[in-house]
Amino acid sequence: MLGTCLENVREKSPLVHSITNYVTVNDVANAILAAGASPIMADEPSDATEITAICSALNINIGTLNSRTVEAMFSAGKRASELGHALLLDPVGAGASTLRTQTALKLMREIRFDVIRGNASEIKTLALGSGTTHGVDADKADAVSDSNLAFMAGFVRNFARSTGAVIALTGAIDLVADGETCYAIRNGRPEMGRITGTGCMLSGIMAAFVAANPGNVLEACAASVCVMGLAGEIGYSHLQAHEGNSSYRNRIIDAIYNMTAETLEGGAKYEVLR
Repeated sequence: MLGTCLENVREKSPLVHSITNYVTVNDVANAILAAGASPIMADEPSDATEITAICSALNINIGTLNSRTVEAMFSAGKRASELGHALLLDPVGAGASTLRTQTALKLMREIRFDVIRGNASEIKTLALGSGTTHGVDADKADAVSDSNLAFMAGFVRNFARSTGAVIALTGAIDLVADGETCYAIRNGRPEMGRITGTGCMLSGIMAAFVAANPGNVLEACAASVCVMGLAGEIGYSHLQAHEGNSSYRNRIIDAIYNMTAETLEGGAKYEVLR
């Protein structure tokens, strides 16, 4: 049950280490707190490995790379893998530059990830070894739609099978798959794309869900995607006429904070494809 996954996060309150981008770091921390987990951020190489050892999960987000953070990602990632912690890669902007693409591909080669979460263009880039993207946003040509849903579900299942990770491809229709099963999730609002960091927040939440639900990675990831999308719907419904994307961001975080298992079970919109 998706609601049980949320309850486990609230009960266990896993400590999540995020090496994430400085554009959204505060929002990621607040979203993790709202979900019921605890955030910590460390991206200095001499600090990151030690910090990740005391956590239950590591969320690696390549949104604002530099030589120092790249070093921290590899050292912390290898330590988290040694300890069997939940590991998530968010390949922000893979396909937009050589540095981003090659860093993400090298991370995948050298570190065991439980989850890889990105938009359609980012996931395609990693699966194919190269690609293009519209900055940090997906190209419209890569979007999942009803017309290509069966094909894209097969694509993410195959990529999951080849990597051994759950693949979470997020967009208008979200796909969350392991090698056999794919959740097609239809929660969310298009206005969420007007807020910087909703994907980054989701990655932080997703890492917490995986840490709190060991042995149930696929359903934990699907539950976190539904939480984020449903929070977008609830937050949008509470907006006042004079409010815009800044208020919307806060209302999404508030909706995550107030989410219950019953609300999640009642509002989650998904189908399971095999």
